[in-house]
Amino acid sequence: MQTHELSVDGGVLVKRYTSWDRDEHRREWLILNHLHRHLPGLVPEPLAQELDAVPPSVTMSVLPGEPLTGPLSTAQLDGLAAALRRMWSVPARELPPRRYHPAEAVAAARAMYASATRPDGIAGEAFDAATAFLARPCRPDAVDVIVGHSDPHLPNYLWDGQEVRIIDFEDAGASDVAYELGTLIEHLSSRDTDWTGWLAGFDVDPDRLRWSRGVFAALWCYWLLPGNGAARRNPPGTLQHQAVRLLELVS
Repeated sequence: MQTHELSVDGGVLVKRYTSWDRDEHRREWLILNHLHRHLPGLVPEPLAQELDAVPPSVTMSVLPGEPLTGPLSTAQLDGLAAALRRMWSVPARELPPRRYHPAEAVAAARAMYASATRPDGIAGEAFDAATAFLARPCRPDAVDVIVGHSDPHLPNYLWDGQEVRIIDFEDAGASDVAYELGTLIEHLSSRDTDWTGWLAGFDVDPDRLRWSRGVFAALWCYWLLPGNGAARRNPPGTLQHQAVRLLELVS
């Protein structure tokens, strides 16, 4: 679902929000200011805001680079890792939790599956596996807190041939590295890339990483159910592929 409209004039971009019931505009302004203060150049420079307008807007600088798409090259993977490590080095304990932090994500997913119709075939097997997985106790928050992007759609990472820069912070906030990696790896836009060697470069709890991946694999399986938004935006067979992936992760 499109949540904003963009207009660009030279090196200045105005982002007008078409929905803002979660205070996305206020969160983005907060996170942009926080990150730009610590790491200018990694994210757009926040220039102006009209947070109380209808619709609200945030004005920011335009970053160089083209949106990433999979499969990613070795250089792009290295650039992405460097950009994420830089972002994760910024203090984050004073920030609000990211959208879909662990407890919120599990509660939302449980409610989604409870109200959904079980599909047939392998998607139904994955539906049952997701329901059982989500019924387990939620993992507690991690001790090490970092700035979580929360929206790792690959085009939100801009590649200029040497560096990656990051955009779109409507849902960003405090998180942890394993949870952010799980969110990224299980995003549908990441499917064409082999992340195995790349993941090995991060020192995280493997159990927490696998659990985090399971949470988002389950969410994507729900979003791909017939009639849901992701099902309409993706080709036939995507749900079945996601079902296989989910079963491999949580069974």
